[in-house]
Amino acid sequence: GSVFCSGLDFGHIVKNLRNDRNRMSTEIVDTIKSFVNVFIHFKKIIVVPVNGPAIGLGASILPLCDLVWANEKAWFQTPYMTFGQSPDGCATLTFPRIMGEASANELLIGGRKLTAREASAKGLVSQVFLTSTFTQEVMIQIKRLASYNPVMLQKCKALVCSNIMMELEQANERECGMLKKI
Repeated sequence: GSVFCSGLDFGHIVKNLRNDRNRMSTEIVDTIKSFVNVFIHFKKIIVVPVNGPAIGLGASILPLCDLVWANEKAWFQTPYMTFGQSPDGCATLTFPRIMGEASANELLIGGRKLTAREASAKGLVSQVFLTSTFTQEVMIQIKRLASYNPVMLQKCKALVCSNIMMELEQANERECGMLKKI
């Protein structure tokens, strides 16, 4: 397809619930929390080829992945304030660490849209490939990774992630706590 992730409009979902809103919104938040925790605790390398727009949670989870490759037409946006929603996916922790507080605020508060090249320059994306050769380039990179020792890949990932693991868990807890208040 041509879209990586169109995001989740949590506020819209909750407003349109016909039954027990509190119970259902809690279930939705718990699902988001569990989903994000999978990324935090996943032991194998997570490779993400972004083929188009990555909006909201789709953009927020990218720093939780190990390698993020985008085609030149991809773009990234977290329009949380537009929908009266708090950020998720640990973006309140990872975005400032990756791109600095000012750029993180542009995305999380201002809802700024980043091109693939801008996202790469800010550290959200590892590499940008031409759209015409995107699939082929990604497959070359994946085959290269597949040739590495899988145990060493996991150990390297564990070392890189070990210093931030507890902070990610706490950020996920805080962000989901805010979602429950919406």
